[in-house]
Amino acid sequence: MTSFITIEHSTQHPGVARAESAIDAVKQLRQGFSGTRGLATLLLSAMVAAIIVVADQVMDSVTEGHLLVMWIALWAVAFAALAVFAGAARKLAVRLKAGLDDWSRAVAEARADQRFWAAARADERVMADLQAAFLREESKAEAARAADAVYDDVRAIAAPAGAAERSLRFGSQMLRSYQRNYL
Repeated sequence: MTSFITIEHSTQHPGVARAESAIDAVKQLRQGFSGTRGLATLLLSAMVAAIIVVADQVMDSVTEGHLLVMWIALWAVAFAALAVFAGAARKLAVRLKAGLDDWSRAVAEARADQRFWAAARADERVMADLQAAFLREESKAEAARAADAVYDDVRAIAAPAGAAERSLRFGSQMLRSYQRNYL
């Protein structure tokens, strides 16, 4: 007598599955976080706080009978300030964040260049590679200038309109691509 037994075993440990889902949730939270949004909120809060301080100074000069009216006016000013400055604060935060990103990228590139230059001064092989790269770029620039000069000379020739002009442009493009690839 033959019988088949199939036992369903899980191929994954439940604890590992929970840990992976928790890690995925943290990654999604991190992707949803925007430094620009937080900076815009901070700037907006600072502006509203300044307006509230001014309104509070105005309220201190008013007699006690009008205190409730002044509190209502204060909160109306606060919410109006939130509505008015929200877009400006967000734009300012975006520009500030982009400027800081560009600045930090420039600083990092400058540091990397300094480290590379220090390594090139210390090691002749690195300096030789650097000089070879400079020469290679100079020769490419000279070849491009020569190709442009040839192209300008060819364009100076009075060519009939139509098919002859198209073939002239195509030929000069082929010449430039040949010089870039093989010279």
